[in-house]
Amino acid sequence: MRNYALLILLLSSIISISQNCDNTLSGTVTDLHDGSLLSGATLIVAGTEQAALTDLDGKFTITNLCDGNYSIQVSHLYCLTKGFTVTISGNTTKSFKLEHHLEELNQITVEGKAYGVKSKTTFENTISKEELERFSSGSLGDALNSLSGVSSLNTGNTVIKPLVNGLHSSRVVIINNGVRMEDQEWGAEHAPNIDINSVGNLTLIKGAGALQYGGDAIGGVIVAEASKAPMKDSLYGKTLLTAASNGRGASLTSQLTKSYQNGWYAKAQGTLKRFGDFEAPDYVLSNTGIFERNASLQLGLNRFDYGIEAYYSIFKNEMGILSASHLGGAEDQIRALNSNTPLIINDFTYTIMAPKQDVTHHLARVKGFKKFDGFGKLSLQYDFQSNNRLEFDIRTGDDSDKASVDLQLDTHTLLLDLDAHLTDALRLKTGIIGRYQTNFADPNTGVRRLIPDYDKYDLGIYAVADYKLTDHLLLEVGGRFDYTYLDAFKFYRTSFWESRNYDQLFPELIVEEFNNQILTNPQLNYYNGSGTVGATYTFGKDSKLFFNYSIASRAPNPSELFSEGLHHSASRIELGDLRFNSEVGHKISLTFQRETDTFSFSVNPYINTISDFIVIEPTEIQQTVRGNFQVWEYRQTNAQLIGVDVDASYAFTENFSLKNQFSLVKGYDRTTDKPLISMPPVNTKNELIYQNSELNNIRFSLQSAYYFRQNEYPDTNFEVFLPETETTELVDVSTPPDAYHLLNFNSSIDLNASKKTIVTVGIGITNVLNTSYRNYLNRLRYYADDLGRNFLLNLKINY
Repeated sequence: MRNYALLILLLSSIISISQNCDNTLSGTVTDLHDGSLLSGATLIVAGTEQAALTDLDGKFTITNLCDGNYSIQVSHLYCLTKGFTVTISGNTTKSFKLEHHLEELNQITVEGKAYGVKSKTTFENTISKEELERFSSGSLGDALNSLSGVSSLNTGNTVIKPLVNGLHSSRVVIINNGVRMEDQEWGAEHAPNIDINSVGNLTLIKGAGALQYGGDAIGGVIVAEASKAPMKDSLYGKTLLTAASNGRGASLTSQLTKSYQNGWYAKAQGTLKRFGDFEAPDYVLSNTGIFERNASLQLGLNRFDYGIEAYYSIFKNEMGILSASHLGGAEDQIRALNSNTPLIINDFTYTIMAPKQDVTHHLARVKGFKKFDGFGKLSLQYDFQSNNRLEFDIRTGDDSDKASVDLQLDTHTLLLDLDAHLTDALRLKTGIIGRYQTNFADPNTGVRRLIPDYDKYDLGIYAVADYKLTDHLLLEVGGRFDYTYLDAFKFYRTSFWESRNYDQLFPELIVEEFNNQILTNPQLNYYNGSGTVGATYTFGKDSKLFFNYSIASRAPNPSELFSEGLHHSASRIELGDLRFNSEVGHKISLTFQRETDTFSFSVNPYINTISDFIVIEPTEIQQTVRGNFQVWEYRQTNAQLIGVDVDASYAFTENFSLKNQFSLVKGYDRTTDKPLISMPPVNTKNELIYQNSELNNIRFSLQSAYYFRQNEYPDTNFEVFLPETETTELVDVSTPPDAYHLLNFNSSIDLNASKKTIVTVGIGITNVLNTSYRNYLNRLRYYADDLGRNFLLNLKINY
């Protein structure tokens, strides 16, 4: 009997200690600060041989676990390693959060995602820090032009404005370190006032899917972010020097970062660029030099649950405008348009003379955040911007050094944002924004003011929610409302006021009448609603499908409303219209993305239908006391843009790869049934790359870029009477230039100067064959060819 009792006790003991060891622990590893998913994180289960690595979406799975408590160590190359205790009872889901920072020492390339996703259902294009450094001597527009679907609207070679899927200026919102840029972006020749060397990560969102940045981004959103500082005791920096043959100039930029383990950090950065006259293949492009000086300072404290940061930058740029674009009478204009070479060609010089621009932009920002358990992350930000734009025309006498346009734009903005993880599957972003802006146009220029004095008030509120319905399907929905009040004081010529029938439509706007002028006080209100609905579906581990439908509405800007005079740096007369309504765009985009070790591609077709679209077109040549200028007039119509962007890359071997980009966009005026003006032509780029990380990270690339002729364009030609010959001649401002092909070469190699210092030497050549061409989107193509061959020497020191 005793033996039976012992047997029963032994069996019961065996049964009691036997466990279910077929459990699975799965989940994600995310950034504690912004919730972005971290790929390449390692999870090790203490006391076992179990481990896992997160995939590209930050997901992991650990199998064959028993019920009980486990200690799990989670680490990432750019995070502080943390230990967690997890209780396993059946299949368990758990998310781990790490303190993630970008480590910039020794040119380490980030494998995980250092920056948060801006829109969950819109495909985002990004430019890495390494790629941005290749544009150190260029501009933000130059860097963005390397992305599919992005072209540039140029005024010569010094003013480069990004054009996204056929749209530009006020339709493309630019965010600089969390601040929406307010730098009089309404002008086609007003380039973004951002130093490309201060940017650590550049993201492009083609469309209005990211409502937190604004509801008026009919074209898209460009987000420029500074590099993050590591949460460790460190002192590091870098210096980049670029010398170029074309323009016979150089660019020097330097950056220094000091950080502490307790979360405090400071960063200082400065850039100096100086170039003389640039050159086409056959002649000097007189008065096209640039002189740019920029600096920024960043201070902050970043803890797990709270932080504060102060940021200041100054951007100052003096840019020459091609002398040959500013001419005298109608006969000179026609000779210039019909000539194969500029009518003005001088010897090379570093001197920048009128016509020119001189722009100074100050930006200051203070931001703080606090995290609340079970509630989310609350952020409060105040920013101030001051933009002074001086435009100089060719003048004589005492006014020769006086600006013809002197605009001072000051902007104050206050934002309150909440980023809440309501559940593991549901995330909500919401916020409110208030903005006050004042523009002062100096009346002492001696020239009629193109843009009037005005005060503008903006109030906006938004909410965006994304819900993870399954492991494969994520849904996103959002809405935004913006109110704009514009209070302006504008002088009109009496003849113009009556020719537009304003005297009958807006008699209540008249404040005072003079001999041939009328002082008016337009007070305009705009109520704009925007929204987005989208979904992202994941196929296995390497394929995704993005769908997004967005509505964006944009109030007309001051230039479109009030322009009535000579825009000097644009070298044309511009006429706006007080009767304009808000633009409303409906965009549907679909993106299929596939990423494997050898072959990756994305295909992004879209259609953007815009009601009350504001377009500016040439209408005539007008004689002024300054000379003859083209007249460009704004009008409203209904437009539709249809296109597709394709990106593909194929790795032949570990070191050889091929990249391809293809972009097509067609824009149509649905009211007149004609093509829209200034639509980018079809273009394709192919780049062959050799890179060997084990051989001093040596890299060679050869790029072939082909731009087709734009065969769909409106006929905006007109006739002009020539008093000298008493004849009438057709002015051809419509016919696009021929197609062209460019070859570009780039190379670099890393050299170890010491244990902590790496020197990267690079050599590049743009327009290798010295091809003569004219870019349809260059506003000065009527007068001169684009840039010829350019040799570049790059030197980068990381320390």
